[in-house]
Amino acid sequence: MRILGRGAQLVVLAAALGGCTAEVGPEGEEAVGEAESAVIKDNALNLNALNLNALNLNALNLNALNLNALDPSSFTAIRNADANGDLAREFVKYAVSCALQAGQTFEFSWHDAQDVEHAESYPGVLGLAPYWHTGPLDLTGQRMVSACLAGLTNFYGTHVTISMRSPEAPLKVVDPNELLTYPNIEGAFWGNLWDEDGSYLHSCYNSATVAHSRSKYRACAAGHLNPDNSVVECGIIDIVGPCDTVCEPVNGETGAYPSCIRKPDQDPAMTEHIITTALP
Repeated sequence: MRILGRGAQLVVLAAALGGCTAEVGPEGEEAVGEAESAVIKDNALNLNALNLNALNLNALNLNALNLNALDPSSFTAIRNADANGDLAREFVKYAVSCALQAGQTFEFSWHDAQDVEHAESYPGVLGLAPYWHTGPLDLTGQRMVSACLAGLTNFYGTHVTISMRSPEAPLKVVDPNELLTYPNIEGAFWGNLWDEDGSYLHSCYNSATVAHSRSKYRACAAGHLNPDNSVVECGIIDIVGPCDTVCEPVNGETGAYPSCIRKPDQDPAMTEHIITTALP
């Protein structure tokens, strides 16, 4: 995928977010990203957080990381040679891209069923919780990484370029050109996969753009619409309804919802640990 970090010159990247070269997501993403780079380069945008999302629903359901410092020796699932191992590695790759920043990596190796060794090196790019590299993930980090993972999930496993924004750094400042080029806010994502009372993820949708989002193969904010008009949620992501019923109005400067109710129907407390997503 292709990302341009805030304040940097135009750079072609194959990563989830930020200012380094990385490969994130399932096989085939690199080729898609190469085609996408021409679009970004031709438009000469200095993009804050554009991302080609395709995190598998089943991988999202698998919380393969604990709150301690990222230590490959403590995550046995990522070394499994079966399908669960594939999902665990996908989850970790996306989580690392959300949490760590450029220059930080998560490295380990595993052996497949034929005993062939695979060396993995997952780069950090967005930097929502770079300290996780050496220490425990705090509450803010838990919530921001969770929101990021929810926003990256794609119901169809399809690569779609989105703009990710938040009241929290480093996604707080958005290039004006990005706001113009990605004006269709689809909704917001928030939650905590490591909550002591049980993991949870929420999404809300912008009622005015639901059809547009679905036409772009983005369905986790409002849900996938079946032919019988029933709605299917994206795994554990609980759709709580229109964003205007649970969030403060979008901030015109940042293009993001400033805050949303942390646990709708349970607790009226608001949270700023959310990520807003937008489409062209």
